[in-house]
Amino acid sequence: MKYKYVLDSYAWVEYAIGSIMGEFVEFLLNKAECFTPSIVIAELSDKFHRENKLKDWGLLYKFIKNSTQIIPLSEMLAFQSGQQKLKLRKKQLSGEQKVGLADAIIYQTSLNHGAKLVSGDEHFKNIKNVIYLKNMAKIKQEMKKINESDQKINH
Repeated sequence: MKYKYVLDSYAWVEYAIGSIMGEFVEFLLNKAECFTPSIVIAELSDKFHRENKLKDWGLLYKFIKNSTQIIPLSEMLAFQSGQQKLKLRKKQLSGEQKVGLADAIIYQTSLNHGAKLVSGDEHFKNIKNVIYLKNMAKIKQEMKKINESDQKINH
């Protein structure tokens, strides 16, 4: 069984800085099928340009293109994402920063591809189908599941 994951901007930034959460992203890149929504490319481009880290952005972008499948924003995905934004906002706690349209697009992309979303964004903390990067127990559980699956395949 091939595991599938959608990596959001938060996941990619953690990967780029080499954090513990980024090590989990690297694990996924080596063990699973990973996707990057095209809107994540726009968010990352914006961040790296604002921070004047163009060389770093060029290297990361090339790596993303070579290591994941970039998913474009199709008409159907755009259509579904407006409704998804509303659903996600209804699940939020009142004090949280509101889920934006970009996050709804990213989450809907994961649903459309039968993949889990990998994010550290607070508003995804308790959402189904999300590997929340700040939950180390969940990360370890996911790694164990993938490794056990690999062992079964190799034996």
